[in-house]
Amino acid sequence: MRMMAIGAIVLASIGWAQAEDSEDITGLMEGRCSHCHGDAGEASSMIYPRLAAQNRVYLEKQLRNFRDGARVSDVMNDMAADLTDSQIAALAEFFSKQPVETHRVRASKQSLEAVGYYIYHEGNAYEQIPACSDCHGEFGAGDEDLPRLAGQHRNYVVEQLTAFDERTRTNDSAIMHSIAKQLTELEVNAVALYVSGLGEEVQEAGN
Repeated sequence: MRMMAIGAIVLASIGWAQAEDSEDITGLMEGRCSHCHGDAGEASSMIYPRLAAQNRVYLEKQLRNFRDGARVSDVMNDMAADLTDSQIAALAEFFSKQPVETHRVRASKQSLEAVGYYIYHEGNAYEQIPACSDCHGEFGAGDEDLPRLAGQHRNYVVEQLTAFDERTRTNDSAIMHSIAKQLTELEVNAVALYVSGLGEEVQEAGN
């Protein structure tokens, strides 16, 4: 009986701790995350990144970098300043598990999307630009260390490629500096448009 009682106390303690963590993350979501990134990571505006289904390990790294100042953002440095490692892990886990909405490209933009398709899958040998799919995958899913690009807001992708070009973002792969430097403004916008409409293909590939 004594062992059963101890076991019950341990299980109750674990359950209480998990509930506390859940409530803590809920508070963070309501107080900091959802205003910009939405309740399920789909973003409230095109100026903010979609986090739904983003790779967990990548998200953890970015949040730690924002917290520690390795990645600079007028908003996110303050938002992440007091996050603990466990809170960061819980937030990354939450967003990585959210379903992705399908985002289609307007018919009027299909010619620009075609340029993005070519750069993404073939690169540009004339400018020594490798295919984006070599690292980020055929369907833009990325991996533990590289971000999911599929379905990401076009404006946000343009912003990040520009930041790599201007070296105002330096917390990730140095190869992105040289690649972004070679891309023309048209190519940047074309690639951004193309990956913004990749969500459906990723979902189909995962079925």
